[in-house]
Amino acid sequence: MSADPRAPRLAVLIDADNASSRIATRLFEEIAKIGEASVRRIYGDFSGPRLKAWADILATHAIRAQQSFAYTTGKNASDIALVIDAMDLLHTGRFDGFCLVSSDSDFTALAARIREQGIDVYGFGEQKTPESFRQACRRFTYTENLLPEAPAPDEPERVDSRPATAKQPPSAAIPLIRKAISQLDDDGGWVPLGPVGNRLATLASDFDPRSYGQAKLSDLVEKTGAFELRRTDAGHIQIRMRAGPTSKGK
Repeated sequence: MSADPRAPRLAVLIDADNASSRIATRLFEEIAKIGEASVRRIYGDFSGPRLKAWADILATHAIRAQQSFAYTTGKNASDIALVIDAMDLLHTGRFDGFCLVSSDSDFTALAARIREQGIDVYGFGEQKTPESFRQACRRFTYTENLLPEAPAPDEPERVDSRPATAKQPPSAAIPLIRKAISQLDDDGGWVPLGPVGNRLATLASDFDPRSYGQAKLSDLVEKTGAFELRRTDAGHIQIRMRAGPTSKGK
């Protein structure tokens, strides 16, 4: 009997100056869906109180702190250290993907360079992250969706508490979902939901149902009211565009 295939080996590099420690737990839960976080490093000046929140949880998540003293104002030594480490790790050839945790557009070139090598890059940053960095990543996850108060993927949508961040209405996702469906079947037929999700990730690296207040893609599709859903005898979900205008999901 053959052994199970090894999970993709990932290098997780965190920019402590541009990432909140509050996302740590859900960050690594999210990364675990992709593969194994073999390397976990965080970069910043931990000699002062500013990064104490990160320092307090490093051991909990087995994160290795890379100390970068801020000798000169305006020069981000931690960014440089992160880039140097990323290139060193890239050239070892041991990793299947890199997770860059930052909202800083300075890492756009790094993400692009890693992908040129045929290695996937997964970005994690706030909604303010410039588009250049988001699009340089294969997938980009908004860290607002990883905050403790944000609904988890297996939790129902909350209606009695304030969201962690402003969500777009489900209806805002309709054009993108329609485009994904049309690229898979332009005859208006039924399309499996799984391939639609994969195509959405290709069309928009930052697509995430949680950004529309929904835990799962199927929930989002149903909430828009613009699509029909059915479940096959095998239990798979299929969708197709609904004919005519709709006012649901607004």
